[in-house]
Amino acid sequence: MKYLFGPVPSRRLGISLGVDLVPHKVCTLNCVYCEVGRTTLLTLERKEYVPIDAVIAELDEYLRQDPELDFITFSGQGEPTLNSGLGKVINHIKANYPRYKVAILTNGTLFWDISLRQEVMRADVLLPDLDAVSQSVFQKLNRPHQDLDNARIIAGLKELRQEFPGKIYMEVFMVEGLNDTESELALLRETLLMLKPDIVQLNTLDRPGTESWVQPMPRARLNQIAQYFAPLKVDIVAIPQSRKKIQSFNTDIQTQILETIKRRPSTDTDLCQILDLHKNELNKYLGTLLESGEIESLEMERGTFFRIRE
Repeated sequence: MKYLFGPVPSRRLGISLGVDLVPHKVCTLNCVYCEVGRTTLLTLERKEYVPIDAVIAELDEYLRQDPELDFITFSGQGEPTLNSGLGKVINHIKANYPRYKVAILTNGTLFWDISLRQEVMRADVLLPDLDAVSQSVFQKLNRPHQDLDNARIIAGLKELRQEFPGKIYMEVFMVEGLNDTESELALLRETLLMLKPDIVQLNTLDRPGTESWVQPMPRARLNQIAQYFAPLKVDIVAIPQSRKKIQSFNTDIQTQILETIKRRPSTDTDLCQILDLHKNELNKYLGTLLESGEIESLEMERGTFFRIRE
């Protein structure tokens, strides 16, 4: 499969079949924490970055097998809402495979576009990001396309909340020293209360991000922030205890990763090529191995290498 990956053991969505609608790494942002890597094309242009008919053909081939899935999730190696054929794929799934729920993992930057809002109306769950409210923190943390204004983004999210009939889970990715200040947290709380998401999901680094100085936020601090956001319903998705319990967690893949890096330390790109895995799928297993202490990451000139912990 070229455009599908997984099913991925997702802590937020359970058994999730990934659909990748843009090449690596086409995005509206270049976030300091992104686990997929640096943005290679920073753009706001919506177009058919990958052929939608080919995506639908792969979905038909896979879904005719009647797999057990919790969600079909549009995510991948960039921003899925940039693909102008997103609505066509959602409509195809809903018309032909109505038993499956559809989720969209998105940075939420383009919902000021009414045509995009109309395209996502048949999805079951939207998971947009809101990491900052002030333009200054937004620029430092998310490093947006030069034409993106955060006030416009938030206005689009407000319109989305008023129009969208499904669930909205708003993710806030916490980076110490950037969006955890008293002033920024106050702005986030005020804005989230206005947006009224069904759930606020606090997240932090799971494995090495784009910039090596970004570190996971301690659980105690995440708990403090969750309490501060009351009365909003807040889940801390950064707490990793449950991932191995997910049905789609494949211990064979984990073993293959360990056997590979026992022979020589490898980057995530190396591992994707060696094991023929999508980067998003690989990252789930790397995250679990880092959490368990079985492996460690090492910053080198060619990138982040993973090796067995000595």
